Amino acid sequence: MPDVAAYAIDAPDGRYTKTTITRREPGPTEVYFDIAYAGICHSDIHTARGEWGRVHYPLVAGHEIAGVISRVGSEVTEFAVGDRVGVGCFVDSCGDCEQCRAGEEQFCTSTPGAVFTYNSIGRDGLPTAGGYSKGITVEQDYLVRIPDSVPLEHAAPLMCAGITTYNPLKRWGAGPGKRVGVIGMGGLGHMAVQFSAALGADTTVFGRTLAKRDDGIALGARDYVSTQDADRMKELRGSFDIVISTISDGMELDALLKLVKPHGVVVNLGLPEASSELNLGLLTGQSRVLAGSNIGGIRETQEMIDFCAEHGIGPIIELIPAEQINEAYDNVVASKVRYRYVIDAATI
Repeated sequence: MPDVAAYAIDAPDGRYTKTTITRREPGPTEVYFDIAYAGICHSDIHTARGEWGRVHYPLVAGHEIAGVISRVGSEVTEFAVGDRVGVGCFVDSCGDCEQCRAGEEQFCTSTPGAVFTYNSIGRDGLPTAGGYSKGITVEQDYLVRIPDSVPLEHAAPLMCAGITTYNPLKRWGAGPGKRVGVIGMGGLGHMAVQFSAALGADTTVFGRTLAKRDDGIALGARDYVSTQDADRMKELRGSFDIVISTISDGMELDALLKLVKPHGVVVNLGLPEASSELNLGLLTGQSRVLAGSNIGGIRETQEMIDFCAEHGIGPIIELIPAEQINEAYDNVVASKVRYRYVIDAATI
């Protein structure tokens, strides 16, 4: 079994340090690929710091992974050595339940359900370890093929930030004749703006300040509004077909619902630590919809990255060495990154 270098954290208040982990040899339908880049998602931080429940320490996080296959199992038919591939938030599921058959493996209803890329229990009975490492073994059905025109360092964040924003925009019909509002211009928001614009929707970004206005306009937004501007917020009430909220706090659901038209939808991607309240009259009075969304299946993730290749879409990244993971975590929490940190696995 291959031993690979990795970065792991051993406690909620710990720090990432270099270590060695063991990956299993590829089974008949599995591949092993050398990781080139791994994005840092805020979910990594919540998990590593024990904010979302039980953690299997030591933890190797990372579910935005891109690299090149170096070994394949004897029955692998979909991929070959040298192929450029990516892995997102999950690496296994039953493959046979209603959700898996529908191409939504992330919602696998078997026991224990989808196997997540890290902090889960894999088919070998061991805790899964993610992309902050030099290599990973994965079942072929959970790989995404990366088009040659998409640089690997830009492909990595698409495995989570990309599909997390593409999925709800497609599901709720973003396109020509539709008006879309994007709340927040961070790692998720700056991808949502690009997808919405490329799908043909009239797109507006909402941020606390106008500090990122130029970036938002450059990425395809037609307008950029400060949520602190009471006059503009009032003026825009009832204007949007779809509002995608990428933030975890800072804006009440009532204010978001007021932005959408009758039958319009507010889709929440963030996961606040505290419970949220809303005025149900804002839903029933205008037949509005309040929805949630959480990544997408393998088939749609492939569709998403092919769409990125076709339209020249990609994340704005800051490439960092692995030794800066701890500093990067603090910067993400403080909203100091524009817009996604990506670890260069060559530095692990």
